[in-house]
Amino acid sequence: MNNAPIGVFDSGLGGLTAVRELRNALPHENIIYFGDTGRVPYGTRSNDTIKRYALQDAKFLLKHKVKMIIAACGTVSSVATNLTHDLPVPYTGVVSPTCYEAARVSKNKKVGVIGTSATINSHSYRDRIHSFDPEIEVIEQDCPLFVPLVENGFIDKNDPITRLTIERYLTPVMEKNVDTVILGCTHYPIIREAIASVIGKEINLIDSGRETAIYAAKILKENNLLNDSDKNGECSFYVSDTPDGFENVASVFLGENVSHKVEQINIELY
Repeated sequence: MNNAPIGVFDSGLGGLTAVRELRNALPHENIIYFGDTGRVPYGTRSNDTIKRYALQDAKFLLKHKVKMIIAACGTVSSVATNLTHDLPVPYTGVVSPTCYEAARVSKNKKVGVIGTSATINSHSYRDRIHSFDPEIEVIEQDCPLFVPLVENGFIDKNDPITRLTIERYLTPVMEKNVDTVILGCTHYPIIREAIASVIGKEINLIDSGRETAIYAAKILKENNLLNDSDKNGECSFYVSDTPDGFENVASVFLGENVSHKVEQINIELY
């Protein structure tokens, strides 16, 4: 048995979707989550800045003796690709597991990828999909307003602001006749229902948080790092800005009250 926690980090709230999926897949694991709410969003930063932030986030988690680190952030996974070489524990981003599933389920070999500007400009999803199947046509679309929508609570599928924004970004993707769309940012599953209502429920929506949780379970098992306790694991939450807003939204994302469980830290110390 290895009861050390799994470390998860993201630029803000989006990575909580990965935490939710991790708890479904690995209910006995302890999880430490860091949301860099003081420096969100990462998607508009330079590559060098994103890499520096990611390394600081990972160093903070290592302080807590985590047994694995997950970058629950499409931007970090796309840009800070060398992070895996800098860490003493197993590491994964969200790109590879997500692309594998998209390549597997697409029937007409036309896959859409939506993400932050940094993610799309890196072409990381496109390149990874082509490593699995070079015949797949990948249609990329950055959606820079999706993260602010989620962070500010515009998540209802009936909200005209949310719907119009989705239509604005997704119409060019749908015109390419894709049968699969990758939600290439862990914020995006929060508006999954709204996205599906615009593009149609027949389109495969690939949740990067879910696929990453499944992959993390595989890695932990292969490395004999699973916690075989029969007790439910515990979650600890850290942020780089005031916890108040995070606590409110996290409770909605996770379906439980996380008040008084969130601690603010100074990430610049790492």
